[in-house]
Amino acid sequence: MRYTFMRFPNFRRKAVTLSYDDGKIYDRKLIEIMDKHGLKGTFNLNGGLFPKETGGIRLTKEEAYELYANSPHEVAVHGYHHLSLGEVDQTVATRDVLKDRETLEETFGRVIKGMAYANGSFSGDKVLAAVKGCGICYARTTGCTERFNVPEDWLHMLGTCHHNNPRLMELAKAFVEAKDSANVWANTPMLFYLWGHSYEFNDNDNWHVIEEFAEYMGGREEIWYATNGEIYDYVQAYNSLQFSANGEMIRNPSAIDVYLYYREKNVLVPAGKTVKV
Repeated sequence: MRYTFMRFPNFRRKAVTLSYDDGKIYDRKLIEIMDKHGLKGTFNLNGGLFPKETGGIRLTKEEAYELYANSPHEVAVHGYHHLSLGEVDQTVATRDVLKDRETLEETFGRVIKGMAYANGSFSGDKVLAAVKGCGICYARTTGCTERFNVPEDWLHMLGTCHHNNPRLMELAKAFVEAKDSANVWANTPMLFYLWGHSYEFNDNDNWHVIEEFAEYMGGREEIWYATNGEIYDYVQAYNSLQFSANGEMIRNPSAIDVYLYYREKNVLVPAGKTVKV
């Protein structure tokens, strides 16, 4: 019987993250809504498409820095020229990813290790080789599961749903209302992963969609609100745990405190420590 389950920080079973693409001016309003309700997410940018002048629908490099660098959100790669990686030569694909990563790291002064595939184009060994070769650790596709699974294939991450999914609030309520039970498999961790483009709210005149979602989903003590990168780092820390032969000691070699449900009780394994259970 399985008796070890990951828990998010403070023994939370549930986490929520958002992922939005292209770096348009409408991200300002989206971030305002997210911040109001305590949501966090990842904004995937095209370093080669920053305009020189203000006034367009894309943020300039300076505007992007002001918006994202002063927020709790993450910046990630979306391709220097927004190329469909599955449709170009591997060398071109590699350059589009690496140049974007370099540009964003220089702009924001931080290490960037995540991305979202431009146009959802990711199939083929050459794309995977390009992404891995550029040091990308996690990458989101445009696929949706309508489920709450924590990713296992981090270079082909699937979202729960796009915000235009007509079942959005139905899924949100199912996520929030899910309870622990005597069924051990019901105790697995849950992740709600929402994605899209902020300009769609403007184009479709439906800002109420994200406002309703954020108001309902945000501000809950039982949910961990995190960026894509924070979730990736935490899961890697959990996966790095080392158990003694008799299962009575757990060592955490990572720099992140790890929480788990182990042998029917909550256990905290601090960063760099070994605990007896």
